[in-house]
Amino acid sequence: MRILIVEDELPAFNKLSKLVLESIPGAQIAGHIDSIAAAREWFAGNAMPDVVLMDIHLADGSAFDLVKLVKIECPVIYTTAYDEYAMEAFKTSGIDYLLKPVKQEELARAFQKLSQFRNFFSGPAEVPQAGGPAEYKKRFVIRFGEHIKTVGAEEIAYCFSENKATYARTHEGRTYPMDHNLDALESMLDPEVFFRVNRQYLICLKAIDEMKTYSKARVIVSLKPPVKEAPVVSSERAAQFKLWLAGEL
Repeated sequence: MRILIVEDELPAFNKLSKLVLESIPGAQIAGHIDSIAAAREWFAGNAMPDVVLMDIHLADGSAFDLVKLVKIECPVIYTTAYDEYAMEAFKTSGIDYLLKPVKQEELARAFQKLSQFRNFFSGPAEVPQAGGPAEYKKRFVIRFGEHIKTVGAEEIAYCFSENKATYARTHEGRTYPMDHNLDALESMLDPEVFFRVNRQYLICLKAIDEMKTYSKARVIVSLKPPVKEAPVVSSERAAQFKLWLAGEL
């Protein structure tokens, strides 16, 4: 499950990220958005997440302003320190309304409600149950020309998109075309091992050779095997990237 968190306070984002992973093992935090402007840019360039956790009061306006500007085609769970916006929240795509500080059991109930809604409207949902083991791809079948090969997930250094195609490069430096795009691969590979640093790269922790600070708190990552241009961790993913490096996601 890909979950986007819209929250303008970093401590609140960090806490909510941990609660999400406690409630849904194997969930992927699709990004950290801290403003309406950043959210509009994110939705314009990324696939729709499975659910959005959204603070109502943002740095540059209200979450309700955002839903008027962006067509959010997924359920929204609102989080706020105020209780007077509940009616307006449920008039949008809101399926739950959690008061801060958000408690783990309340968040787990919200995800359970999401699962029940999906069961009701479209049959069995693909929402993992709290406490259940997460399963990820162990190997991929690669087809190139007349050849067929299997590549284990542990062999992949990073996946990248180029000229509207997706490739995997192994730790040994071999490059193979992939049948899945980066959005799909992000959900297939273990998030403890792989991280989507930007739209073009999904990297393995072991493939990181060197990291340097970049403008606006971003990070530039040198990879092994090397690439022509080292990928830069996008600003909306920078905070989550640092948590991933520390093993806190």
